[in-house]
Amino acid sequence: MNAFEMNLSKYAELLIRVGVNIQPGQVLFIESPLETVALTRLLVQKAYEAGAKYVQVQWDDEGVTRARYEYAPDDSFTYYPEWTARMMEQLAEGGGALLNIKVPNPDLFQGIDSAKVATATKAMAMARQKYQSYVRNNNFSWCLVKAPTEAWAAKVFPELPSEERVAAMWDTIFRMNRVYADNPIAAWQDHIRKLKDVQNVLNGKKYKRLHYKAPGTDLSVELPEGHLWLGGGDTNERGVYFVANMPTEEVYTMPHREGVNGTVTSTMPLNLNGRLVDKFSLTFRQGRVVDYMAEVGQEHLKSLLDTDEGAKYLGEIALVPHDSPISNLKRIFYNTGVDENASCHFAVGSAYPVNITNGTKMSKEQLVAHGANVSLTHADFMVGSAELDIDGELSDGTLEPVFRKGNWAL
Repeated sequence: MNAFEMNLSKYAELLIRVGVNIQPGQVLFIESPLETVALTRLLVQKAYEAGAKYVQVQWDDEGVTRARYEYAPDDSFTYYPEWTARMMEQLAEGGGALLNIKVPNPDLFQGIDSAKVATATKAMAMARQKYQSYVRNNNFSWCLVKAPTEAWAAKVFPELPSEERVAAMWDTIFRMNRVYADNPIAAWQDHIRKLKDVQNVLNGKKYKRLHYKAPGTDLSVELPEGHLWLGGGDTNERGVYFVANMPTEEVYTMPHREGVNGTVTSTMPLNLNGRLVDKFSLTFRQGRVVDYMAEVGQEHLKSLLDTDEGAKYLGEIALVPHDSPISNLKRIFYNTGVDENASCHFAVGSAYPVNITNGTKMSKEQLVAHGANVSLTHADFMVGSAELDIDGELSDGTLEPVFRKGNWAL
């Protein structure tokens, strides 16, 4: 076994033992691009070695996906199979686990009518509402992970010869996931403890608002009473700890749905499932987006905000220091799951009920009444930089620094 094969095996072990944390007798569902077959086969092996009862793999191919948008009739895009949605619901209800190798090609839908993509995305979201409620409430274990594809590697490493790009991408993924550590699992356990320490400090502060200042950004974000900061991972309803995103460097909570005012400007491109949006800003009044612009992908941003009424409100705020492992790679990855862990970010759309006291026991109406946002969508966008300052407002109105020049000031 050569060095790469050893590291790939360590990575697979990490995703199974720490990411989804497979338990004896559990079912695992893996969503995987065809190009990541070597990793996927290892994941299946490691899952069975960890005691999984059954592993199902669903393969994804960008050529097949693209063909639908080029050749399918218009009524294809309003359709999403109920049996697929029900399969995912049954996975969650039966205590299974999901591992999704999520690496959408940022240029997949170049030349495709944005309305087709928006319609299909909304149809899927509507059909999978019940399943997504299981995801956002952490009812079961799920984990989004990364592996190179040729298209993604070419986007991230355009300066390299084509034959070197995938290897460079693997090296980067191993680095950001601590695979090169002597004991990656122990390294991750230590990393999670550090994120929990920050989480505990923020929960102790009970900030009333956060105030963001940076070039193009002047934003006030109210936090709802009973908000909870989380980071690292969480425990599902069966008491099993899992890590939903690997890599992860963030601590996050929810804003008050109607308490966001001002303007925020993005600092990285946003890959909306194969549609690129870049150099954009959003202006909020009483929580709602009242104005927006994008130098690249304005129509894609509009389709996101038009998903439903909740898509015009924030559902998540997350803090990531500029001086952190992924940020220090000084590279844009055009993949939200990576870029959001190199930068402070927000998400338009649905809040995570786990981010408010007793939120997982609340109905949608109760969540909204407590200040949480509800939507079919959830899309993160990056706002962090070395020029970002954040102040925390305490209950008595006192302001104290949380971030200065992009890094922690607590």
